Amino acid sequence: MNDEAPEVTEQDPTIVDTEAAPAAGTEEVEAPPEEITYDEQLYPARPRRLRPRANLRGGSIRRTFSDPRAANGQNPAYVEWLVRQSMLKDADVLSRQLSGSPSMWRNPYARPDARRAVSTSDVWFTAYPISLITRPGESFLTALADPELWTAFERIGINGVHTGPVKRAGGIRGWQETPSVDGHFDRIGTQIDPAFGDEETFRRLTDVAEEHGGSVIDDIVPGHTGKGADFRLAEMAYKDYPGIYHMVEIPPDEWHLLPDVPDGRDSVNLDESTEAALAERGYIIGELQRVIFFAPGVKETNWSATAPVIGVDGITRRWVYLHYFKEGQPSVNWLDPTFSGMRLVIGDALHSLGDLGTSALRLDANGFLGVEKSAEGMPAWSEGHPLSHAANHIIAGMVRKVGGFTFQELNLTVEDIRDTGAVGADLSYDFINRPAYHHALATGDTEFLRLTLRTSLELGVEPVSLVHGMQNHDELTYELVHWATLHQNDVYTFRGEEITGGELAQRIRADLTEAITAPTADYNLVFTTNGIACTSASLIAATQGHATLDSITEADIPAIRDAHLLLAAFNAWQPGVFALSGWDLLGALTLPREQVADLIAEGDTRWVERGAHDLLGVAPEAERSASGMPRARALYGPLPEQLKRRTSFASGLRQLLRIRNRWGIASARQVDVPDVAHPGMLVMVHELETLDEQGLPIVQLTVLNMTDTAVDGTVRSEALPHRATVTDAADGSEVGTVDDLASFPVSVPAYGARFLVLQRPPAAES
Repeated sequence: MNDEAPEVTEQDPTIVDTEAAPAAGTEEVEAPPEEITYDEQLYPARPRRLRPRANLRGGSIRRTFSDPRAANGQNPAYVEWLVRQSMLKDADVLSRQLSGSPSMWRNPYARPDARRAVSTSDVWFTAYPISLITRPGESFLTALADPELWTAFERIGINGVHTGPVKRAGGIRGWQETPSVDGHFDRIGTQIDPAFGDEETFRRLTDVAEEHGGSVIDDIVPGHTGKGADFRLAEMAYKDYPGIYHMVEIPPDEWHLLPDVPDGRDSVNLDESTEAALAERGYIIGELQRVIFFAPGVKETNWSATAPVIGVDGITRRWVYLHYFKEGQPSVNWLDPTFSGMRLVIGDALHSLGDLGTSALRLDANGFLGVEKSAEGMPAWSEGHPLSHAANHIIAGMVRKVGGFTFQELNLTVEDIRDTGAVGADLSYDFINRPAYHHALATGDTEFLRLTLRTSLELGVEPVSLVHGMQNHDELTYELVHWATLHQNDVYTFRGEEITGGELAQRIRADLTEAITAPTADYNLVFTTNGIACTSASLIAATQGHATLDSITEADIPAIRDAHLLLAAFNAWQPGVFALSGWDLLGALTLPREQVADLIAEGDTRWVERGAHDLLGVAPEAERSASGMPRARALYGPLPEQLKRRTSFASGLRQLLRIRNRWGIASARQVDVPDVAHPGMLVMVHELETLDEQGLPIVQLTVLNMTDTAVDGTVRSEALPHRATVTDAADGSEVGTVDDLASFPVSVPAYGARFLVLQRPPAAES
């Protein structure tokens, strides 16, 4: 990225082609007065009906003088510099290249197909670029394309890599780039960020993955961008760019309603009173259903106002724009007449699939693609909106059309996940059960986990359609949106009493906070109202009574490893995708907060869980990643070293995944989550796609013990075939026989997991 303006030898008059309103000082013919309507009186923000003669004005050539060094809309060199690196411009070029190609008609695309997606890749490593320690001078993508790493992945059973966001992100101020405000999820370009590598290296990564039977998964962010070239051009009212965003121009005579923007800032968040005042005047739709990342004095609403910005037409404007997340992440408008936002997002997706060679895409925050004004006094409709479903259908359909698949990270109700997935993404991230299995480990009781599993089944979200992830770059999300919102007044039975869904969510959150954070453990931190910042290993350490990181000794590692493998078994021994991160593979702990004090200063405590880690042990002396993240303490050691030890986490994981692959549970069907004889037990019953000698699906059971003591119990389910022989897939030993009550006894060791396969008796005997 150039940090200086392009050289200009002389300051000649320049023709500025503007398609917006006339520049200041341009003579205008006053339109005849019209009678004001009721709507115009009530909503002064609504424009007057366009007049036929007005449509003929606006194409005139305006000649202006400009400072060749100025970073504003009056400098054509600056505007052109922004256009050249804008995502919308790239999208237009990419889409024209594919139009009319026969490859666009070779694949079915109308309906999601979870089993096809799972058959492509079903065990994923989820990378986080800024946290991977590499060899000196080696880029993130070069390290990820290392054949030695893929050999280790292949030995373990990992056949997919989700790179995380590696394209340019952050913003632009003047001629300078500004850093990302959200871990590179504020994308500003289709180019690979030079900090992570380049496009040639990315393509080599996809080639190496294919050589080892794997594939690469990239990200797109359909809900927002960063404040890059596209946003700066939108502020300048340049061509179609304002249509990319939910942004509204506020007339100068109403600027008194807007807060002043402090020096050094380009926008400021609106408080609730300003949000209400602008909504009352019809400029914005006002309050939304919730304020994600709410923080007093930082983010009190989902709206921010820009500082005055001079446009390409010479007019100075102030805008109010929507951002579901941080101020630096303006939301994309999927229903603007220019369809600029749609074009931008689809172009970004096609670049990843067609140019970089990825097999799939994650849709980040794709549940927030539609907003609509609600009845008087009610928050605007912003979650579960039909426009989100329609937009997801378009994105996922386009990806399937070129041969890929998508998965969505959608933390909404089970119904929302089901409905969005019905026509949209092929797979959904498992926000339903992740907090529940952590709760089971923290309390030694699987009651809530059994409730979430059954709820998912009852409402039509099969496990095969889910990405069962362990830790990733985000917090342990415990919002429990399903119970805290749509079902907050429904009544549930929990721990022997009837409580509402809202009360249930509060109780589960309280249990998790008490068990995992201070004073129980001072190294796992609450993250706003969303959840807890922790790693899998640090969560387990807290449940095992470690109050500080220093209290974890070498002697404590086996117990942490065993519980970690138990959580891996829960996620891997059920249908769907199993995903885990480098922090999981190495047993990374959270960073001491003083090491990331500057990053967490404004409340984003997630940085404590994003410590740097060295998968292959290539830089044992490095204290930080190339991006500057401090190295986290890793309990298990590098992968090559682990794979030499039979008792290591990686070797244990390898055995779990061999069983998973041998029996094809990834594409199975879950048929029951029965009651259990011991509160710490969990039983999941599945029908495999493999048929037995009678032509019936083989029945498989995953039996887990979420406690630190051995459990003897009875498994009972009407889904079990009577008189079937029960065999442990790990060693082939016979466990017992299903009796006429559809039950059999079983023993499970502390933090144990058993993969049981049922063999029906011959037809004559049954």
